[in-house]
This record gives sequence, C-alpha cells and structure tokens, in this order.
Amino acid sequence: MSSSLFEIVELADGRVGLRRAGEEGEPLVCIQFSKEAEEYLNDSRFEVVKAMIEAGLETVGELAEQSSAEFELESERRTLH
Repeated sequence: MSSSLFEIVELADGRVGLRRAGEEGEPLVCIQFSKEAEEYLNDSRFEVVKAMIEAGLETVGELAEQSSAEFELESERRTLH
C-alpha cells in the first residue's frame, strides 16, 4: 500500500471506514459495532476506531519490516561468490 493520507469516515449505513483522503468509493477497511457496543461507547466510538486502525497500521508496518528482513536474509543465502 502506498503511503498517502487517509481519513476515517462514517458511512451511510453507520459503519466507520478508512479510505484515502479525497477519494470516494469502497473504503480500505470498515468497522461495524453492534448496537450494544454503540450504546456503551456513545461518542467515544471514533476514538476506539482510531485506536483500532492505528494498531492495524502499526502491525502492517512491522510485518513489512519483518518480510523485508527475511527477504534480505534469503537473498544473502542465495548469493554465490
């Protein structure tokens, strides 16, 4: 995924989505809370969504770093001198 600006938006059906800033269409990620969870969270649900998305992006970054390190290690093993 390229680095760009993202925005958290409330969709017409009540779900919360993450998409590239300024773009319309299908969000990259959607989060939906049950009615019970929405009642419990009230106005805090966007803070929870933000924390969930931040954790997901952090994990994706860590996985990308891990994958890159594994690729470099594998490349070193295949290099013949």
